[in-house]
Amino acid sequence: MFAYAVRRALRKNKTLRYGVPMLLLIVGGSFGLREFSQIRYDAVKIKIDPELEKKLKMNKVSLESEYEKIKDSTFDDWKNIRGPRPWEDPDLLQGRNPEILKTNKTT
Repeated sequence: MFAYAVRRALRKNKTLRYGVPMLLLIVGGSFGLREFSQIRYDAVKIKIDPELEKKLKMNKVSLESEYEKIKDSTFDDWKNIRGPRPWEDPDLLQGRNPEILKTNKTT
């Protein structure tokens, strides 16, 4: 009889029914986020291979160097070419003749 009364009280009490699970979710989420954010800080501590680091430093591309490459280009004669949809033939869409392409591939 006592167990039935306790169960009935737990079902009727909104704090225990909704509040406790919400509190558990908030506290548990906090611990979960701590673990996931710790991964970010651990990844920063990992050292890169010195040879790879030298290659990365040699291949630096800056915005200024890319600007210098395209500064003297003329864009007066460019065409806006739409990419093909999955069901369309890309060669026909972009103005290339597929028959000529097939003969070039076989030779």
